[in-house]
This record gives sequence, C-alpha cells and structure tokens, in this order.
Amino acid sequence: MKKQLLKYAAIVTALFFLTTGLEAQHATLKGKVSSADGPLEIATVEAGSLITTTDANGDYSISLPAGDHLVKVSYAGYEAASKRVSLKAGETVLLNFSLAALGKLDEVVLVGSRAKPRTSLGSPVPVDVIDVTKLVKLAPQVTVNQLLTFTAPSFTANTQSLGDGTDHIDPASLRGLGPDQVLILVNGKRRHTSSLVNTNGTFGKGTVGTDLNSIPVSSIEKIEILRDGAAAQYGSDAIAGVINIILKKNVNSFSATVNGGAYSSKSDGRKITDGEGLQLGLNYGVPLGKKGGYLNLSGSYDSREATDRTGTYNGVIYRSYPGGADRTDSFLTATGTTRRDYNLKVGQSELKSGQFIYNALIPVNEHTEFYSFGGIGYRKGLSAGFYRYPYQSRNVISIYPLGFLPYIGSDIHDRSFAAGIRSQVNGWEVDFSNTYGENQFAFSVENSLNASLLNASPTSFRAGGPRFIQNTVNTDIARSFDWLSGVNLSFGAEYRYEKYQIIAGDANSYTNYGTARQIGVDGSGNPILVNDPYGPVNTLFGPDGSARPGGAQVFPGFRPENAVNEARTAVSAYAGAELNFSSAFLADAAIRYENYSDFGSATNGKLALRYKVTPKISVRASASTGFRAPSLQQRYYANTNTVFTNGVANDVGVFPNNSRAARLVGIPALRPEKSSSVSAGITGAIGKFQVTLDGYFTRINDRVIFTDQFSGSIAPGSTPADQELYAILLQANATKAQFFANAINTETRGVDLVVSYSQKIGKGGLRADLAGTVSKTQKVGAVKTSDLLAGKEGIYFSNANKVYLENAVPNTKASLGLTYTIRKFNVYLRNNYFGGVTEATSTLANQQHYNPRVVTDLSFGYSLTRNLSLTIGANNLLDVYPEKIAIAANSNSGQFIYSRSATQFGYNGRYLFGKLSFSL
Repeated sequence: MKKQLLKYAAIVTALFFLTTGLEAQHATLKGKVSSADGPLEIATVEAGSLITTTDANGDYSISLPAGDHLVKVSYAGYEAASKRVSLKAGETVLLNFSLAALGKLDEVVLVGSRAKPRTSLGSPVPVDVIDVTKLVKLAPQVTVNQLLTFTAPSFTANTQSLGDGTDHIDPASLRGLGPDQVLILVNGKRRHTSSLVNTNGTFGKGTVGTDLNSIPVSSIEKIEILRDGAAAQYGSDAIAGVINIILKKNVNSFSATVNGGAYSSKSDGRKITDGEGLQLGLNYGVPLGKKGGYLNLSGSYDSREATDRTGTYNGVIYRSYPGGADRTDSFLTATGTTRRDYNLKVGQSELKSGQFIYNALIPVNEHTEFYSFGGIGYRKGLSAGFYRYPYQSRNVISIYPLGFLPYIGSDIHDRSFAAGIRSQVNGWEVDFSNTYGENQFAFSVENSLNASLLNASPTSFRAGGPRFIQNTVNTDIARSFDWLSGVNLSFGAEYRYEKYQIIAGDANSYTNYGTARQIGVDGSGNPILVNDPYGPVNTLFGPDGSARPGGAQVFPGFRPENAVNEARTAVSAYAGAELNFSSAFLADAAIRYENYSDFGSATNGKLALRYKVTPKISVRASASTGFRAPSLQQRYYANTNTVFTNGVANDVGVFPNNSRAARLVGIPALRPEKSSSVSAGITGAIGKFQVTLDGYFTRINDRVIFTDQFSGSIAPGSTPADQELYAILLQANATKAQFFANAINTETRGVDLVVSYSQKIGKGGLRADLAGTVSKTQKVGAVKTSDLLAGKEGIYFSNANKVYLENAVPNTKASLGLTYTIRKFNVYLRNNYFGGVTEATSTLANQQHYNPRVVTDLSFGYSLTRNLSLTIGANNLLDVYPEKIAIAANSNSGQFIYSRSATQFGYNGRYLFGKLSFSL
C-alpha cells in the first residue's frame, strides 16, 4: 500500500508541473449562458473532457488547448446546445449560448425508437441516461457493471466468489430478470455475449450474459438503459430491455484518469487492508477532415488484488486411518499451524486487464459517412477454490503435506469490430453495417494436482475453454414525413451468424489414471474399491481410503468428448412506424419476424403510446411480445466440475440437452422462451423537479433453467436407465449430472421511480437524483416435466433454483445522489438502499433471509489546475456488511461469514480511493 501511495504522489507531482508548463499553449474561451428569462447559473459547459459551470451571472471561462473544439452546454429543464470553435494559442474568444426551455429532461436518447432522437421524458417507454463522463469523475466505482449497479436501481451486478470463471465476469440483471434476457448494444449495434455459461452457485446460474466490463469506462460518453421489452425492435434477448453504450467522439483533447485505492475494513473482528486497486484510463481524439469526422481512441489498464472475508474453519482438518478418528488438534500441534491456515478464500478474485477501443467517423460527402468502432481486450483472473485437506483422497501427501488451496486461472480474450456506411438516398436514411465480436476463455489450474497421478502429478494444468463468435449484418432504413404532426417509417433486416466452440484441455487436466478402481458393489449397492497400491498408509498423514478422483482439482479440464464446434444462423426482418397524431399524442408500433436455423421462427410486435396531458406532464404505455432462443452455450456446453454442497465435494457432469444422459433422465428438448410485457407510466416536469414513474409486468413462458444434480445407480432394484446413467457418469469422471431445460413459467411485476432536481444554494449548485425500483419475480403454474421425471421434480427445479430466480438479488433498490459544485470544489454524496435477499439452498429450513442494508458513498473533488483535478473519497463509507449467516449449515464449517449465493452489494467493506483526472 505504501508503494502505491508513493506512485500516486509521483504521478500528482509530474502532472502538476506538466500542466503548469502547458498552460502557455492554451487559449481562453469565455461567454454567457442564458435563456429567455435571463442568465442561467450553474449551467454545465463541456469541451471534450474539460467541464466547468457558469456563475451567478451566467458567465463561464475555460482554458482549452489550441485547435478545434466542440463546446456543449446543458442545463436541467432546457434544451442542450453545442457549437464548434477554433482557437489559437494565447487568444481569448467569446462564445455565448441561449438555451430554449424544454419542460422535460434535457437528456436526448437514441434507444427505444427508430425515429429521430428525443428527450427521455418525451419517450413513450422508460429510458435512463447515465452520463458516464461526469459520473466517473465523482464516483468510486471504476467498471461499467459497478457504475450501473450503484446508479441505476433497475440494474444489478455484483462480484462473485467461488464461482469459477463467473468470478471474472459479474453477471448482470435488469428488472430482476436473467443476464441473458437483456440485450447490449454499442453505438446502437448488437454486442456479442460471453463464451462463458454460469454453472456454479451464483446469481445468473445457467445463463450467458454480455461482459460489460470488457468495455473500458474511459471510452464511454453515456449509457442508455431502456427498461422495457424490445424484442420486436432489436431482436432476441431484449425481453427485460436494452442497454446502449455510446462511445466518445470528442476531438482535439487528451484525458487521463488514474484511480487507486484499497479496502480498509473490519470484518469478523479483524482489521483488514486488502483488495488494492489501480486503474489507468486514457482517451484521445483527433479530427478527420474538416466536415466533422473524428477518430477517438481509448485505453485502460486495471489491476485489482484479491480480498479475503473468510471466517475460521471449525471442521475436521485431519483424520487418521484406518478408523477415521479426528486428529485435528494433534495435527495442528505437530505441524505448528492454526485453523486459519486451512481456510478457503471468500472475496473478490485477483484480476488484471488491458483494453483498447476506437470510435471513428469519416464524412464521404454531404449525404454519406463511413463509421467504424471496435476494440481488443485481455483479462487475466485468478480465483481460489475450496481447500483440500491433508487426509482427503483429493490430496497427495508427498506433494502437499498440509493440504492445498487450488486456484482457477482465466485468460479472457475479447475482440470486436464494426464498420458501416450511412447515407441519404432520395430522402431515406440508409444504414448498412457489419459487426463482429469474439470472446474466448482459456482456463488454467494452479497450486493443484491430479490425485490419480499420485507423486507424478504436476501442480498446474491447462484446462481448455470455450470460444464464442458472432457476426451481424444489418440494413436499417428510415424516413420522416410531414404527415399529421410528423410520421417516421422504418424497416430493415438482419443476418446473424454464431459459432460456439469448446477446446479440450491437456490430458492430465481431465484424465483419471486409475489408482483406485471399482471391482464391484457390496450388498447395499456401494462401490467396492481396490486398495491404494502405493505402499503402506502413514497413520498421521494417510489418505481417507476413498476413491481418488481424476482430473485437476478445483476445475477438471474439458475432455475431448466435451469439445464442440457448432454454429447457427438467425435471419430477421422488421418494420416500424411512429405517428405523431398531434403535438400531444404519439404512437409507436413495431413488428419483427425472426428465424433461427436451430429453433425455428417467431413473430413479435410492440405498441407504445404517449400523450401529453399538459406541456410538462405526459402519460405513456406499451405492450409487447418477446422471444429468446436458447444460446449455443446452453445447447452444447459439457464438462465435469467439482461442486461443493454444504461442504461436500461432488464431481458433477454437465451434459448437453440432446445427450444420451438427458434422454435417460427425461429432460425435454430445449425450445425458445416466449414473453409478453405491458407497462404504463407518467412523466413530468414540476417546477425544478423532473419525475418518471413506471409500472411493468412481464411473463416468460418456457424459461430455461439449470437443473439440480441427478444421480445414477447400480444398487439392487435400480432401473436400467439409472444403471446406464451411472456408467455414463463414470466415463465422465462424475458422480452426478446437470442439464439445461425449459422447466417453468415466470411473472415479474415492478415499479420504477426516477426524480431529478437542481437548485442554487449559496454560490454553488446542487443536483439531486433519486431513483428506486420494487420488483417481484415468481414461478407460476406447475413445473414442466416428463413422465421419467415423475418424483424428481425437486431435483429438476429445486428450491435453490427457485431462490436464484426470485430473491438472490434485491427485489427493492433505491439510490439518492447529491452533487454540490462551487467554484473549484465539488462534493458527491450517495446513499444506496439494497433490499433483502434469501440464501439459495434446497433445504427450506436453511433458506435464511438477509435484511436490507444502506451503503453510503462520499467523495470530494478539487481542481488543482485548469487541467488537473483530484478526487478522494470512499465507497461504503460506514463499512457496512450484509447480515451474517446465522444457520451453521450455510457456513461451510464457519468459513462463510456472509452468503455467497445471495448478493446485495458485495461483502468487502469500505473502499478508500483517490482519483486524478488530467486533460489537455
């Protein structure tokens, strides 16, 4: 930590002298911002990454580098304005703005309609607009997922623990639905999903989401969140809504942000400093030509260390064999160790990443422009698994005399490229584009072993991994007509190609080399094993006598029979019409036909209405149907994982839906999810308040879930199907099996509220933002089974699965953010309310409910020079933790202090940070 502080001090000193020396190369831009009613105080003036506000007379002054600049001015309740200006070194230029009263929020949104952009209060559907450029200078969060979690209550994403690759992705939810039921766009184009399917005990279990953290925050101008079903407009996956990430396009400016900090907390009586983080974000834009073209480049480097919020293990560390007597105390004495030396690690994983993104536009002529954007990213993660104790057959004493804590490594590669051309053809706006995306996981295992190799086992393994490719071709055509009070017609088509691969690991990562073999069964049907052939058993360090599992401990590698190379195509066509029957009444309709090569076709529609009751108050409503085809990952993923349930390890095989194992159990064939949604709301500007209130209902039929664990059997009286399943599991080095299936229908109801307020206080300005959501998802109707599943419904859709769907993340969230700006100072205070959650366990008596919590963020900012600002603060200032586990069965022998399956806001405690923002 001291070394990091010295680094930060050196950076501050260097940037201070650099900016002081560069001021002579700048020009001064000044002017007045006013409206029909007079000067506007605390209006925001932006030029690239530089931001200032007006004084009581509406005057502003800002120092800018010589060159061309786009200057933007905004003020709550007024229409934003922008002007271009050319500056020479040393000169002073006057630039005034006059803003028109709007009567609604001044955020302009692109998502939610194919028509021209409109303000968020004027939209017929609810849209949140997150100004990332401003927020990132104040808030302690540094990733897209965390920024949205603490800013948009309808959005939830938390860092996971002990979830294998999920520890490095952070699955996200919108309106309480699954990570695969929200569509992600970048600059309005479909973003590819992750190659990872979440199969361990975390929120989002059984789903495939989009890795939002692969997009550096330094590249983002703003984020739009459409909180409404939109499959008829944007296609499959948009059941919960759409998130559109808009990349920066500023020119003639360079900005850099350095953010560093660490958790300084107290948990379970221990004072802790860990989880050190360092983030560097860069952005630079240059003009291309003289007609508004640009090339904007962004890069980031992120490093975070692991945290540990583990309790003290109170279970058995050592047993002596034969007999299995608990010899833990004598073992600790003999080895000079303590119980904490045998803990697993619960907390955030270690992570390092580097990312680069570009965004470009080149005007071809007056009516045509070429655009392109894309990027590459690499992330390396390392997360701990469960401890393997000395006496267990999963350990080899000669390699790890004290047992071992294995680690899963992830090398994540992400690539994207989009290019297109927009043009006006006989009055029609035509947009033709191609968007390519690729995501790949390469798993490794460290500090582990393959127990079946005994002394010959290596301690690190290459375990293989999944790869996903998506290529999307779009043609979008739209035109506005002066019919009625304005009509916009749009239509288009999309062709999408998807490919999913699983690449096998090295043989030693998955093979069982057979040091313990089954030679029969006893009278109770239990397997009879041959003795360990490798010499006498040491009475202190001997193994427990059970079968040695094959494959790398913590994450057995992908086997050759798991390897797949599958592809599919999806073709769709849509049409839409937006009709302004009058200045008050708007109707927006859309219809979309979509055909998947593996799941057939569907037609979906949407109708949205908005009516202005007064110039400042509107009511709106929408109804839509939706469609989501199961992902290729859900169709073809297969592997054997070590899953711990109540502290007991099971090697669980995941088998494809079309496998022989699935047929033996009676798992029905996968089919698409289908949804229907309705929403209604009211929006208004009441004095200095801007308010939106929306209620919604979404029903999803045939929802895809990830089943609990099925077993085979060769016990006397077992069925031929159970015996065959038992044999299949043995071949896969597994003892249990899981599958993807359409098991249930669900209904989600909720209400969203957003309130904004601006007010002059003293010589400064106050901005207040209140947002809240209340939602409830529940299973409706009977579980959809088959004849073979009779009596196994509790495994097919378990009580734990029910909790993951209904209450593993908060059903209620609220956020109140206050920003006060005065001259060179700003203060940011935010309180976040996270509703209660429930432990996801199949034993109803152990489903503990964890009470709500309030988390406070506070930061102070100061402009050191015209180009350099410093922000210091804290996330979770009061060091709040979730409610502790009170049921011993959920604590994994005392090691889990806080639930890892039910996530509110994480469990790392207070994070202290410092942030430097530099711009030229």
